Amino acid sequence: MSTISIFQNVLHYSLHFGFPFIIAYIFWKEKWLRVGAIMFSTIIIDIDHFWANPVFEACRCSIGFHPLHSIPVIILYPAFLFFPKTRLIGLGLTFHIFTDWIDCLIMKLNC
Repeated sequence: MSTISIFQNVLHYSLHFGFPFIIAYIFWKEKWLRVGAIMFSTIIIDIDHFWANPVFEACRCSIGFHPLHSIPVIILYPAFLFFPKTRLIGLGLTFHIFTDWIDCLIMKLNC
């Protein structure tokens, strides 16, 4: 495994699993765990990876490939930010896609 691959994996999974809680702690200190859990729960959109064959391919960018990572759906995610009841979900989804976009950029260097 190359140094870029290791960096890519550490960054990708740190952003997916850790950053929702860091963002929550910075902006919602009094209820950071609940807010972080809500934003983290948006990782459920990765269920669409299981519909692909093969399920995992190291050099496949998820954006534009998987249904819940398609451009028409991605355009909808920031819309959740405008409604108080869905704001945290919108933030989680938008950050999730941002994380995957970073992964795709790094992937271009590595694949």
